[in-house]
Amino acid sequence: MLEEGKLYVGTSRNPDDSINKGEYLDLKYANRHGLITGATGTGKTVTLQILAESFSNAGVPVFCADVKGDLSGIAAMGEYKDFLEKRAKTIGLDPYDFQEFPVIFWDLFGEKGHRVRTTISEMGPLLLARLMDMSDAQEGVLNIAFKLADENGLPLLDLKDLRALLNYMAGETESLSAMYGNITKQSLATIQRGLLVLEQQGAENFFGEPALKIADIMRTTNDGRGAISVLAADKLMMNPRLYGTFLLWLLSELFEELPEVGDPDRPRLVFFFDEAHLLFDEAPKILIDRVEQVVRLIRSKGVGVYFVTQNPLDVPETVLSQLGNRIQHALRAYTPREQKAVKVAAETFRPNPAFDCFEAITQLGVGEALVSTLGAKGVPSMVERTLIRPPASRLGPITEPERQKVMAVSPVAGQYDKDLDRDSAFEMLARRAEEAAKAEEEERRREEEKEQDRPESRRWTLPGYGDDDDEDDRGRSRSSRRKSSSRSRPGYQRQTVTETVIKSVARSAATSLGRALVRGILGSLKKGF
Repeated sequence: MLEEGKLYVGTSRNPDDSINKGEYLDLKYANRHGLITGATGTGKTVTLQILAESFSNAGVPVFCADVKGDLSGIAAMGEYKDFLEKRAKTIGLDPYDFQEFPVIFWDLFGEKGHRVRTTISEMGPLLLARLMDMSDAQEGVLNIAFKLADENGLPLLDLKDLRALLNYMAGETESLSAMYGNITKQSLATIQRGLLVLEQQGAENFFGEPALKIADIMRTTNDGRGAISVLAADKLMMNPRLYGTFLLWLLSELFEELPEVGDPDRPRLVFFFDEAHLLFDEAPKILIDRVEQVVRLIRSKGVGVYFVTQNPLDVPETVLSQLGNRIQHALRAYTPREQKAVKVAAETFRPNPAFDCFEAITQLGVGEALVSTLGAKGVPSMVERTLIRPPASRLGPITEPERQKVMAVSPVAGQYDKDLDRDSAFEMLARRAEEAAKAEEEERRREEEKEQDRPESRRWTLPGYGDDDDEDDRGRSRSSRRKSSSRSRPGYQRQTVTETVIKSVARSAATSLGRALVRGILGSLKKGF
């Protein structure tokens, strides 16, 4: 039944329901990408599971998302079930052995797996703008922010780094606009609000360090099996845009970091993109072009990408044309749109004269699919109606204690579970602001000292004489008023110290004489009464 260098998918059936032959996915062409589609409840997740098992046994690492939480069973030994045993006998899978697989659990929130992070810089302005649904003007300002950070050596690692940079730009809009183009405070404020929304949705868990190393999702075990990286996405799906952006970022990182390998005998990694329509919903053309570019060129890096979605219409035609291996589960054709989807799916297969593809798609049972894979020289095989083989691992989710046990013995245990907050844009800009404030204060102090050192600002007084320190109701000394009034008279000259002393003594003597005369007059008046 099993063939060397090929993955067993299931066994095709003749129109009279008799068993025909085994259907395989050739490892040599597995990096030519693929598509798994079908309505809810038709068996797409189980198909994903059995393909992941087969790739792992072939020594190929796998990355996939667990959207509903039931894919985690791939980490546990399979369990006997009547309908699984019946399917194995029907398709001639003998022996039907149970098996557990090497799994690494990942989670952006760090709850059901090891933390997955990337930095703001690695995400880049294009994907970040997509994540926050920015306008063209706002995306332009964000591009300026990234360029400014690069030119000034400001690492953008997490949300607070980008927020600090935007605050700095808000205070320097005039000078920065002259250098980079128009920057409005309105655009900066809108981006700041977008960052706040991301933070409330839990995106701050995604941005930071230590960042995910691509090598950790491309591991193999000592016995030669490929590790299966399972991303817990049930909570992540509450923010579909973050989910789609994260997976696209991961694809882009693979594309940028992996070297060219041409057409290897087997892929270096297989990437399953479940709920793929979330990537393309309301996506701008520049983003779809980016996806098409990555899908088209990443094949030569030895990476196979498999999109899993309900409807083939969810995937743009430019991307759909790149997907050579196809597994189509049942679709319903009750509405005009559903009928169009069935027609599109039927027309993408190489026809089989034994049955009508359009009718077959609407009549497929659970765990049954139309299968067409790339054969010799990369030519698509004739489509076959196929019973998908049962999984060797557990069908359904594992328990929480079982998950924790798997995580405890994971090869990346302890590497990503603690946050690392190194010196970055936030700290650097804070220090620069503090240094600027100190420099401004020092400059102000020096100016005050210079003002005090000027000759005209010096005042000569003798202790105990004069009333220069008395302030009137306006806070201004009488001496200063006399001084300003005397200076306003023509011919005014500054008094010497000697003149000041003589006049002070004279005023004191005059005051004493005046007091004596008053006392004498009052004394005389008193004696007269």
